Amino acid sequence: MPIEFGVLKCRAVDRRLGTKDNAHYQIHALANEESFRIAVNVQSKLSPSELLYFTNENFQHEVTHLLMELPTGYTPLNGEPDGMALDYIRSNLFDRTQLVPLAFDIPGKDNDLNEKIDQYIKRAIASEDGVIYAFGEIWGPENKPDKIFGFLPGRGIHNIHMNQGNAGIFKKDDGVYQDGALLIHYPSENKWTAIFLAFQSQSWHTDDHTGHTLGNIPIDSGDPTDAVEGALYIAGAIVKPGQEDRAAEESVTLLNASDRPIDLAGWSIANKAKRKFLLGQTILPGQYLTIPIAQGTAGAEFFRNKGDIITLLNADGLKVHGVSYTQRQVRSGWTIKF
Repeated sequence: MPIEFGVLKCRAVDRRLGTKDNAHYQIHALANEESFRIAVNVQSKLSPSELLYFTNENFQHEVTHLLMELPTGYTPLNGEPDGMALDYIRSNLFDRTQLVPLAFDIPGKDNDLNEKIDQYIKRAIASEDGVIYAFGEIWGPENKPDKIFGFLPGRGIHNIHMNQGNAGIFKKDDGVYQDGALLIHYPSENKWTAIFLAFQSQSWHTDDHTGHTLGNIPIDSGDPTDAVEGALYIAGAIVKPGQEDRAAEESVTLLNASDRPIDLAGWSIANKAKRKFLLGQTILPGQYLTIPIAQGTAGAEFFRNKGDIITLLNADGLKVHGVSYTQRQVRSGWTIKF
C-alpha cells in the first residue's frame, strides 16, 4: 500500500546527527509556530547499508514554481504526474548515475552522509529566509513528547527517500509519485538546493501503477544493455515555436551516442502530463535526429511554456533518458540545450 505522502513547508531551527542507535539525521522544524521532526534515513536496514546520495546546489525544475505557492505547513499530495509530487524515475529530477553510495559515520571531516546533509541544514538554520520543503510520509500528532527534541505533541515526517522499487518487507510501501527529498529555497537569492536519497536495494525500473520492481535491475546498474542506457540522449528541444517562422515548431532533438543504428519504432516522447508522441524513425550512430512534435497534435501545444519535463521511452515503455526545463529557459523559437 502506498505511503501517506505529502510535503512539509517549514523552517529548520535545530538538528541532530544520525547515530548507530538511531540512523536518522533529525531536523527540528517549525511551521506556523508548530513543531515537527524531519527524520532522514542515513543508513539502510538492508544490505548494502550505505545510502545512495546526490545533492544539486543549483536545482532547477518546473516543480519549484508550484512549491512557492504552497502555504506554510503540511500539504498532502496524491500520486499524480501533473502536480507537485516527486518521482525519481518519472519526474526527471536528476541523472541517476550521479547518485553515489555514502556511509553515515566515516572518520574524518566532511566525508560522510551525516556531514554532507548537515552542511546544508546548518546553512538553512542560519539564514534569514531559508525554507525547507520535506517530501515524505507524515506521522502524528502523538499524545507524547517527541523523542528527539522533546516538543509536544510529537509529530513529523519521514521516508525522505525514494519510495518505490523496494525489496523484501518494504515492498508494501511502493508507489509512484511519492518519492521523498529535501528541497531548500533561498528566496532572496532565487536559489534552490536539492538532496536526494535512495537505497541500493531499490530498483530503477518500476511499474507505472504499483511502483513495484520490473525485472531485477538495481538502481545503480551500469549495464550498458539496460534499455539502451547511455546510447540515446535528449540533446535539445524547441518548446515554444517562433511567432514569425512557423517552421520552428515544437521539436525534440535526440543524439545517438552509440556505435550502432537504433530503430525507434514503438518508442515515444512523453511530457509531465503523460501525453505521448509516438516515434518511428531510425537514428544512425553518432547522429542527431530532430523530431517535429506538432504534427498529429491537432495544433495543441505539447510542451508547456511555464516549464515541463521531456522523457524518452523505449518500446517497452521504459525510460531511457529524461530532462526538465523551467519557464526561465523558454524563449520563442529558441532551442533549449540539455
